[in-house]
Amino acid sequence: MSKPTTGDFTKTAGWLDWYTGPAKPRFQLPAGAVDAHCHVFGPGAEFPYAPERKYTPCDASKHELYALRDHLGFARNVVVQATCHGADNRAMVDACLSSGGKARGVATVKRSISDAELQQLHDAGVRGVRFNFVKRLVDFTPKDELLEIAERIAQLGWHVVIYFEAVDLPELWDFFTALPTTVVVDHMGRPDVSKPIDGPEFALFLKFMREHPNVWSKVSCPERLSVTGPKALNGEQAAYQDVVPFARRVVEEFPDRVLWGTDWPHPNLKDHMPDDGLLVDFIPHIAPTPELQQKLLVDNPMRLYWPDEAQGA
Repeated sequence: MSKPTTGDFTKTAGWLDWYTGPAKPRFQLPAGAVDAHCHVFGPGAEFPYAPERKYTPCDASKHELYALRDHLGFARNVVVQATCHGADNRAMVDACLSSGGKARGVATVKRSISDAELQQLHDAGVRGVRFNFVKRLVDFTPKDELLEIAERIAQLGWHVVIYFEAVDLPELWDFFTALPTTVVVDHMGRPDVSKPIDGPEFALFLKFMREHPNVWSKVSCPERLSVTGPKALNGEQAAYQDVVPFARRVVEEFPDRVLWGTDWPHPNLKDHMPDDGLLVDFIPHIAPTPELQQKLLVDNPMRLYWPDEAQGA
């Protein structure tokens, strides 16, 4: 059954709704695991979608997100501002404030934001801003504006999350390497997994991480990157095998600078909507040892988002 979009909004034609009744993962997450990349959509009647949005989703509320957290076995979430909400962070902030301290947020902000507003976001649990360079999702923002924002949020101890596609890394390199704080790359910079893992495109991404110890990567969203599958549906325990070597390479080379998240409710998927339980079962394919799993799912996100609670802090 199609999921609703409340308020005075009409869902984008062909929109794929998030998966109902996900499997219970076979992989048992380590205690304290963090879903370090997920979103909320609205609900539109309560938190309207932005006029400048490029898509209108079905609603995906904080209640549904936190029910999924508990079902999958996560302890915490990092709620990333969805582009359908523009720079209106109210839905994300509300999700953080309603989490009992179990969620942190990543916001989208404009140059015009005041210091007091940044502090309000910080007090609500926001610890980063997201800069999106995927042209089909957002309108262009001048780099001097983004750099100014980065310099301001660095003073709060926040990081910058960057979303871009592999082919655009060469032209963005100088800007990314000038950022004055920790930088977290969404989804490994969206590599083309049909190309060789040792080819020049992915080699440039690894060089980016190798030469800049402030750069982290999320090794998430195999359902977006996979070309040949198989899909995380119908109990599949070996999903997205074409993505595994890429993600595993990043996890094994940079074990202290990787994060993982479900990306629920999976905005803008075109091909299929994965079973989130089976997505969790993807993790041991890319982080094959308990030590790597502990870093990826607990130690690293805690250090970045809850440093006061992280072990050894």
